[in-house]
Amino acid sequence: MSALTQSIRRSAIGLGLFAVITGGTIAVTQALTKDRIEEQAARAEARALFEIIPEQQHDNNLLADTVTLPADDRFGVLQPVQAWVARDAGEAVGLILPAVAPNGYSGNIRLLVGVASSGEVLGVRVTSHKETPGLGDKVERKKSDWVLSFNGRSLTNPAPSGWAVAKDGGVFDQFTGATITPRAVTGAVYRSLRYLAAHQDQLPPNFDLPSPQESR
Repeated sequence: MSALTQSIRRSAIGLGLFAVITGGTIAVTQALTKDRIEEQAARAEARALFEIIPEQQHDNNLLADTVTLPADDRFGVLQPVQAWVARDAGEAVGLILPAVAPNGYSGNIRLLVGVASSGEVLGVRVTSHKETPGLGDKVERKKSDWVLSFNGRSLTNPAPSGWAVAKDGGVFDQFTGATITPRAVTGAVYRSLRYLAAHQDQLPPNFDLPSPQESR
């Protein structure tokens, strides 16, 4: 066997071993960090829940009190979803629904939408996204106050045509140089309200949401 052939064989074996070791290291790292990442995500979600409905506004265990709502592709809810219910003296005072805006600039934007029993928005928090730093990430509460513009809104405030960013004729601001992200979040919040109204019979009995409006 020539020296060149032996050299090529050694190189091939070395590359193969390197690939196996690297692949194994990545797999082990992912396995070791998976639970930690999921735990951190769960903690972030829990913090967001209590930002939307603070502990002093309810007396139940918000994290344990849930209701399962059905899939409904009319509103982008592709599988049954669990919403958290806040109660005070046994009566439901609010509900927090997880939602997804699939049309962010860089993919899915996950958020929580809190709704009072009267149908008004208690708060919105984005829990995960991959939007552009310095532009689209302003949907995060820690980056700007923009998500607070949904507080107190409902299906009738504004009218359906107002549930859009200003560039599209709506009442919600967009960001300079970034319209896609706020447009996606605004649409997701509106769909969430319509979804809850459409399934009001499965919400706590004292919830009184306006009838869902027709899509624009």
